[in-house]
Amino acid sequence: MVPEAPLHRHEHGLAPAGPGWFVLNAHDARWTHARGRSAVCEFEGDGDGAFAQIGVNLSVLDPGQAMACYHWEADQEDFLVLAGQALLIVEGQERRLRQWDFVHCPPHTAHTIVGAGNGPSLVLALGARQDSTGPDWGGYLADPVAAAHDASAAADTTVPAQAYAGLPRRRPVPYRRGWLPD
Repeated sequence: MVPEAPLHRHEHGLAPAGPGWFVLNAHDARWTHARGRSAVCEFEGDGDGAFAQIGVNLSVLDPGQAMACYHWEADQEDFLVLAGQALLIVEGQERRLRQWDFVHCPPHTAHTIVGAGNGPSLVLALGARQDSTGPDWGGYLADPVAAAHDASAAADTTVPAQAYAGLPRRRPVPYRRGWLPD
């Protein structure tokens, strides 16, 4: 029988403190945010509470905010727009997204998502972790279409600090009312 994972209260929210099943409301989970960047809800914990197979998070994107720098990963990533509108930048192309649009990115697909419309968008992100950890995880790309939306690395790199140079680093924060739809 699989045990229930204990939830540990951190300063900014709850996270699983070990392996096992659990139920965690996004309002109570740990979030990260920085001024001018998307807010991200992190459901997994650290150490034994980390997810081994699939990464899962929610991103709240204000219009013009990128979810991440334009990049590719060695594993698939998938996205579901739960609320609002967004702009997918994929393989150098733009594609408008609206509520309930699902995006599948096979391994090595260059992509990012940028908030669009008149208000925030909410995007569920899922990513496999078979090959997307370690030195061959993927890479950030300099791309003119992504750069037009401030979502491009200045130069191709595999180093996050280089890709995100000049952007404030997201820090742990508690949930802020209004990030999630009522």
